[in-house]
Amino acid sequence: MKKLDKYEKELLDSFEKNEWKSVPNFSKRKSELKEYAKNTIRKNKRVNIRISERDLNELQRIAIREGLPYQTLISSILHKYVNGIPIQ
Repeated sequence: MKKLDKYEKELLDSFEKNEWKSVPNFSKRKSELKEYAKNTIRKNKRVNIRISERDLNELQRIAIREGLPYQTLISSILHKYVNGIPIQ
């Protein structure tokens, strides 16, 4: 069996501590996420940014919880911010 890296160990520890919760009203949440993805999928420009490793790890953790790739989450957050949509 492959050794787990630090991030994978954190995920496993979180899971084993029962910190993961089922998504209430999964169908509605799935529809919302599909809409977010559709709105952010039309990408025609590339941006490279530098962020702290800690922030990136936290974004990745949130993305896993939301069931999204972390790049899509970042794009969604930026999309909401520039359009004045409250970020949950």
